[in-house]
This record gives sequence, C-alpha cells and structure tokens, in this order.
Amino acid sequence: MKKILSKIKQKIRDNQQYFILVGLMVTLLLIYLFPNIFIVIHSGEAGVLYRRFHGGTVVDKVYGEGLKVIWPFDIMYIYNVRIQEVTEEFKVLTKSGLKVGALISIRYYPEYNQLGVLHQRLGPSYLEKVILPEIEAVLRIIIGRLEAEAVYRTETSLIEKAVNDAVEEVAQRFVNIDDVLIKRITLPEDIEKAIQYKVEQKHVADAHIFKILREKREAERKRIEGRGIRDQLKIITQSLPKGQILKWFGIKTTLELARSENAKVVIIGGKDGLPIIGNVPFLTEEEGTSKVNEDVAIAVTKEAANQPDAAVEGLVNEAANLP
Repeated sequence: MKKILSKIKQKIRDNQQYFILVGLMVTLLLIYLFPNIFIVIHSGEAGVLYRRFHGGTVVDKVYGEGLKVIWPFDIMYIYNVRIQEVTEEFKVLTKSGLKVGALISIRYYPEYNQLGVLHQRLGPSYLEKVILPEIEAVLRIIIGRLEAEAVYRTETSLIEKAVNDAVEEVAQRFVNIDDVLIKRITLPEDIEKAIQYKVEQKHVADAHIFKILREKREAERKRIEGRGIRDQLKIITQSLPKGQILKWFGIKTTLELARSENAKVVIIGGKDGLPIIGNVPFLTEEEGTSKVNEDVAIAVTKEAANQPDAAVEGLVNEAANLP
C-alpha cells in the first residue's frame, strides 16, 4: 500500500505542471458555467426546464422559488407569474369608418400549473402573440358597431365589460386576463368639438325648459298666495269694525317691530298711541293750493309793514295774480 501511495506521489511530482493546468481549466470552466448550473428563481417567479438530451420541455412540473441546480447543457426559463400590467394604444374604426384611438390597460398573468405548456406552445412572448391581438380584435368588433357620437357618449364601463367578457377565449391559451381598463378614447379634434358643441346645446335647451317649468310653478305659487291673501283680508275686514283695517295692520307691525332683535328707533305719536307708520297727513291738490295762497298772503302782509306805499302796492298786485 505504501509503495502504491509513493508511486502516486512520485507521478504527481513528475506531472505537477500538467495537474495544475488541468485544475485551473476545470476551475475556469466551473466559473464560466456557474450561471447555467446554479439557477436562482426569485419571489413571484416560476421556472420551466428544458432538457437538451432528455425529452425537451418539462410540461408536468413547474419549478418554484429558490436555488435550483441543473446540468449546464439544460436551460431553465423563468417566468413572472405575478399580475402584470401593460398599456397599449389601439387604432380602430367606427361604424362610419372614423378612426378612433383607444388607450387600453390590460392586467394579466400566466396560468401557473400550465406554465410548461404555455412555454412549449407560445413561449415568453405570449403577450404579443395572444393577449394584444385578442384585445384588438374584440375592440374592433365592439367599436365597429358604434357611431362616433355613441363611442364618445357611451360609458367606458360598458365597453370594458364587453371586452372582459370577450377575452375569455384567451384563458383557453393558458393566460388569465384579470381586467381590461379603458383609460382614454380619442376622436379626431373636429369631430370631438362638434360632439361637445351638440351636447352643450342640448344641455342649454334642457336648462331653458327647466327655467320655463320653474317660472310656471312660481306663477302658480303666486296665484295661490294671492288667493290666500285675498281671503285673509276678506275675513279680517269682515271681523273688524268699518275703517279699522289700517289700525289692525299698525298693531301687527308694532308687534313685529317689538319681536325684532335688530336695533331700531320707533317714533311714537300717531293716533291711538301707535308708531307713526303710514299716519303722516297728505294734502289734496286744492288744500295744498289754498295753503300756499294763505302762506303767501301772510308773508305779503308782514312785508308790507316794512315797505313804502309803492312797494306795498306791487306786492299786493303780485299776490292777487296768484291762483
């Protein structure tokens, strides 16, 4: 046994440079192949193994998260299995041939248990191969049935519901569509302005109709209010002695003034000790003219006492010409 070990040691000493070179080459090869041998699958990911010399794609097993060790000649394809979102703008035509732009947000994720089949049949670019074409086809069918104004005025939720119902076919291809959201629908600028103007004018017309109905109801309210006031005054007039209606209103107004919290000045001096409200005497035209003539005559008499005869005569003649 000792002789065998000594021979091996001697052989190594004789070929030391050769063994160092081989070891160095193996080390470099391991470093080079390290990413292909030790595979790390991160959180939210899953792997599909392709065996180069043993059956190709493994469809019955999905590799979960963590460190995986495989042969360097095999390939591990890693997929994101979380819910992903992509925003894409599609150009579709309406029923009348008008081009409409639709900005669509799509949330999707691959079917975990069918990831091997998905890789085998569609590959990593399944978004461009299946999801986007299917969504575009559905949009063309739905918007192609509508006119431009209907597309502009229709609630996007209705289109979204129709799209979500139609993309169930995508699920048959090992991909789940979580939701489809329409972020924006764009019409040509001239068409959009025309539709906006039409909608604005419709609301203006509705506003005018509302104003007319409001005025009619206000007129009816005033008629009812007027009949009520008429009946009220009729009852009050029949209940009070003749000519006492104004006195009743004076008492009512005085009570309202007394209840008011605002600062006020009330002048007392009317008849029956009530405030002077509508109790200021007014003269008729004849009474006013007579009163003026009387005042002028008094003034002429006072002036004549201090004037010579000629001046007195002039004042008398002026007073006589008054009406």
